[in-house]
Amino acid sequence: MMKKLLALGLSAFLALGLTACGSKSEGVNNAGSSSSGTSTEAAKPVETTTLKLAHNLNEQHSVHIAMVEFARLAEEKSEGSLKFEIFPNGQLGGESEVLEQLQAGAVSMTKVSAAALTPYSEGYNAFTLPYVFLNEEHFYKSMESDAVKELYAETKEQGFIGLTYYNSGARSFYTKNKPILTPADLKGVKIRVMGFESQTDMIQALGGTPVGLPYGDVYTSLQSGVIDGAESNETALTIGKHGEVAKQFSYDEHTRIPDILVMSSKVMDSLTAEQQQVIFEAAAESTEFHKPLWTASIDEAIKEAQETQGVTFNEVDKGPFREAVAPMIEKYASAMPQVKALLDAFKGLE
Repeated sequence: MMKKLLALGLSAFLALGLTACGSKSEGVNNAGSSSSGTSTEAAKPVETTTLKLAHNLNEQHSVHIAMVEFARLAEEKSEGSLKFEIFPNGQLGGESEVLEQLQAGAVSMTKVSAAALTPYSEGYNAFTLPYVFLNEEHFYKSMESDAVKELYAETKEQGFIGLTYYNSGARSFYTKNKPILTPADLKGVKIRVMGFESQTDMIQALGGTPVGLPYGDVYTSLQSGVIDGAESNETALTIGKHGEVAKQFSYDEHTRIPDILVMSSKVMDSLTAEQQQVIFEAAAESTEFHKPLWTASIDEAIKEAQETQGVTFNEVDKGPFREAVAPMIEKYASAMPQVKALLDAFKGLE
């Protein structure tokens, strides 16, 4: 199913005519040959605005395909007045570099992890905390709440606003050979972390040893024993090939950190009111388009990891994990009023 969806998404990408800036043809004045002596009024050409959308994912990733759909929808809804150039694979730089270009207006849009936005707005720290969401349904409901829409707008003066989100899955622990079924199983276990403070605090609260490493070093670090495990969603086993060395995946599902589609405030303000509305509508529709794509990609990753890599998937009682990190969450909520407000809003949606 995932392959069919990918094919459909990529077909949409090819159909966009990304670099074209087409316009309606002007009418021809045929007054000299007309028997009535009247002229044909020239049709007004479409004024086209081309927007650059850059990100660090490859063309097969479900989020890239969702952004291609966003571009298609926005072009269609704007009747061709909006066009898009999409630069995948980090062609214009990593998340931080492209975000800086976006703030300057050199790039119109990008996709970043919510964790990358924590330096710009305190509220984004809420998404890096463990067990903020009960499950995927609660995650979707929370991400589509007024509280998150208000958060998106808070960074306008810093050069960008949020448009929508894309699911990047629940993050769980995977290890070389020891399943993590309780917090006690993490004692003395070296777990790779991404480097932001709340993740380090979480591993320590659960009894593990956090080790900061770039994602690209995880495979060899698992092989050599520098780390005993890592944490991510199931696609890390297959796309990252971590399942070749990590054979136990335990569904503690501690965090759900969304990807956020953001847009330059400067570029947004340069558009007409109608074009702005189109952007918001297309963004929301692309999120709905992405949901089944993400589900299919996870199902495919699980099947591949089991059948070709020999990975064992373990169900976990999340209760003890939630209890272990509760004091840490309270510490962050007390120190950050915006985080507390978001956590309270999400709690009300359970």
